[in-house]
Amino acid sequence: MDKADELKEEVLKAQENSDIASLYVLEQRAHEIFDEETLHGFYANILDLALEKLTETLETHRVMDMNEIQDFATTRALYEYAIEHYSAGQIADASALFEVLSGLTNDEKFSSALKLHWIASSENLTLDDFISKIADVDATQSAGTFYISCFSKEAQKLLNKSQNGGE
Repeated sequence: MDKADELKEEVLKAQENSDIASLYVLEQRAHEIFDEETLHGFYANILDLALEKLTETLETHRVMDMNEIQDFATTRALYEYAIEHYSAGQIADASALFEVLSGLTNDEKFSSALKLHWIASSENLTLDDFISKIADVDATQSAGTFYISCFSKEAQKLLNKSQNGGE
């Protein structure tokens, strides 16, 4: 069995177990071995599992526990999906996803950060403008989070504007 077949078997096992975290562990190898079409399918499977978990979470009225590896991986996948929409200019879709994500977990820092994403996208700020004007990319990289977690002074102005009804 070659490396690609071995990896496909591991991926299939993780999918069968709805194990998003294991799929993320296999991500680097997937990039090294899979062609672009197979890689696209790999990420589509992560997203499908994450959307199933989101539906289940919303139906059971629970919050995701960011200390639980599957909830963490699911949240990451959903955040990446929202950013994909934002990047593609589908700002309304991204905004709706940010709104859901802002209330989905027990992590206050994540929730606060996603509220800023939601407000910015609700104001029709493009992703490029969000990154250049609102986000603090260097501080986020230093923080080591999978999401934009640090913000510029402009972010506070945006928050104030939203809290004052757009005045």
